[in-house]
Amino acid sequence: MNRIRKGDTVVITTGREKGRTGTVIRVLEDDRVVVENVNMVKKHQKPNPNRGTPGGIVQKEAPIHASNVALWNPASKKADRVGFRKLEDGRKVRYFKSDGEVVDA
Repeated sequence: MNRIRKGDTVVITTGREKGRTGTVIRVLEDDRVVVENVNMVKKHQKPNPNRGTPGGIVQKEAPIHASNVALWNPASKKADRVGFRKLEDGRKVRYFKSDGEVVDA
């Protein structure tokens, strides 16, 4: 079970994008996440007539390591660490370490 999942709102904690928030678009297998409108890079793309894609310079999001992002806690309005706990009904859920509030309702 991952600490960061698709659809989570996260805060970038290190690097040139530090302090920016965004939504996780994709979680990759090598502990990397792609965050919407964060860590934008320019890719020089060749045209492909078979696919119908034009050539040019394309801007897209590059992956960031999951250790460089933290989950956004809407209650405290800050980035927060995440832990795991089992509920009485046996479900394993994520919770915020600062206030103990369950992330997955």
